[in-house]
Amino acid sequence: MTRLTTAKPRTVKRRARRGRPLKSAATPDMRERILDAAEDHFSRHGFWGVTIREVAQDAKVDTALLHYYFESKRGLFDAVFARRAEVINRERIDSIDAYETSAGDAITAEGVINAFLQPILDRAALGDQRWHNYFALIAQVNNTPAWGGETMARTFDPVIHRLIRALRKALPDASEEDLYWSYHFLSGALTLSLSQTGRIDRLSNGLCKSSDFESIGHRMAPFIASGFERLCKTAAP
Repeated sequence: MTRLTTAKPRTVKRRARRGRPLKSAATPDMRERILDAAEDHFSRHGFWGVTIREVAQDAKVDTALLHYYFESKRGLFDAVFARRAEVINRERIDSIDAYETSAGDAITAEGVINAFLQPILDRAALGDQRWHNYFALIAQVNNTPAWGGETMARTFDPVIHRLIRALRKALPDASEEDLYWSYHFLSGALTLSLSQTGRIDRLSNGLCKSSDFESIGHRMAPFIASGFERLCKTAAP
């Protein structure tokens, strides 16, 4: 008599499919963590000195999540750059609007420039390390010939045009050329100050500190306004 045996079914192990991460896998907190990690790396090492893997490791997420939500390193960089710009641009436009309304016909170049500068200088003075990282990043981008100008224009042009419109009221005899050159000089002074390189600390033997935004706030608006007024007065017929 032949004895029949029942073979046990063989278990087949299937390799897990990686595929795209689910959208539910990235919470708002996780996205902020990714952007914070990227901001820190970009501010210290620049765009070319950072890898997606390094950011993912610091944010404690899989690299696939960064590729899915930001597509590329440039996409991640642009998201980092735009995030805080939305906040500071809104604050500066609101500040200029409020000053222009309160000053009326007594509007001055110094008042306009102060309204433009104060929100960003307040953030630099009172913000946490993440804001300091962001401002260092702005200084880098503003001095990057290859694509920095395009990035700055796309991100900050609306608030700059708002500043120029207010300055036209304060300096009605100024030429368009002189207004834009004057802003160019303002931009250089501002981004250098925001970068906190420590250069003035060493140059002054500690008398001045690049982190002293209270002192910067007291001095920058009158200094820059004098330049605007002198240049525009000189150029006026």
